[in-house]
Amino acid sequence: MPENHHVRRQRLRSLLGPAEVDALLVTRLANVRYLTGFTGSNAALLVTPDRTVLATDGRYTTQSEAQAPDVERVIDRACAEALTTLAGETGVRRLGFEEHDLSVATHATLRGRDRAPDLAVTGGLVERLRTVKDDGEIELIRRACAISCHALEQLLPVIAPGRTEREVARDLENRMLDLGADGVAFQTIVATGPNSAIPHHRPTDREIAVGDLLKIDFGALHHGYHADCTRTFVVGREPETWQREIFDVVREAQRAGRRALAPGAGLRQIDSAARDVVKSAGYGEQFSHGLGHGVGLEIHEAPALGCSAAGTISARTPVTVEPGIYLAGRGGVRIEDTLVVDESGPELLTTTPKDLLVL
Repeated sequence: MPENHHVRRQRLRSLLGPAEVDALLVTRLANVRYLTGFTGSNAALLVTPDRTVLATDGRYTTQSEAQAPDVERVIDRACAEALTTLAGETGVRRLGFEEHDLSVATHATLRGRDRAPDLAVTGGLVERLRTVKDDGEIELIRRACAISCHALEQLLPVIAPGRTEREVARDLENRMLDLGADGVAFQTIVATGPNSAIPHHRPTDREIAVGDLLKIDFGALHHGYHADCTRTFVVGREPETWQREIFDVVREAQRAGRRALAPGAGLRQIDSAARDVVKSAGYGEQFSHGLGHGVGLEIHEAPALGCSAAGTISARTPVTVEPGIYLAGRGGVRIEDTLVVDESGPELLTTTPKDLLVL
């Protein structure tokens, strides 16, 4: 999508003046990909008002030519250093850099180079652009979510007591790959029984038992874009009263969070819409994380939906809504969807049913 990459770079150039920099050194690989299409593991980008220069090393000469044909290239393993020197040689006096990505050691190295420009923090200029997705990006996320949901639907009939968390996680990941995913969006969470009360539990050899809550948090990766979905089930028998109670609270909180998604809505207020439901039910202390986050080239990106979040949400922003209740030593419930904020109401991308199914 070279035309889109050109448009993105033009939008970035419009932010250089307000940021009081002459150029920007981009070192975060997701941002390099967003602006050029290049997917190598070593790269940096220099964006000036009239030039774009991609630096990478000799392993990626051919790949960079194919993926980023419309930008200049420098082949040098020390990407950031090479571009900083180039910036100084071409008259850049104040060079913005990604302070959230560049290490202290690399920053010191850049400052120490001959004729290096003054370095200035820029506050995530590219991430600001990435928050609002174009049609192509939304379609890739939509496809990643469809692959994820289809894989889960295939998996559910073969979940049974005696299978381990690791086995189920591998099975689900393989199904996503078989359905066309390029990879998994993150390490799949399969958490059974008391492990389901651990928000980011890593699968173990614990066997699924009759009566367990089973929490599955998963997603496919498709052409660089991520899906994120969580569903919670009961295995082998009807849910106990406490399991049904916390599930119903989380489901209602999730509905409230989804309804609060609208262009211009406050990030903190969206979180509160769901969190207040959980608090009113007496489980406020057991909802220990933010309501959600942006999704795109990274599984966690801006904006964050949480108690301390500042700002508002825009149309065409994909986010997760994922309240949970976690009762230590007993079990937990999380329900999560990926949605796109839209003027006519949020578009639900993860369409697997959210009922408390007995598997």
